[in-house]
Amino acid sequence: MRTTVKKDDCIGCGMCAELCPEVFEIGADGYSDAVGNPDVCPDKVQEAAEVCPTNAIEVQR
Repeated sequence: MRTTVKKDDCIGCGMCAELCPEVFEIGADGYSDAVGNPDVCPDKVQEAAEVCPTNAIEVQR
């Protein structure tokens, strides 16, 4: 599984980092980044992608 955050679309709401801190974190720039292994918690990663208000999270299986 591969997970990326489209920086141009991210608004930094933090929902992904709250749902799945194992994979997502809010960086110093205020936007989300996928830093962890998405295979550790694939269901949470998928949920984070689904609740992202700007659809900034891409999940490739």
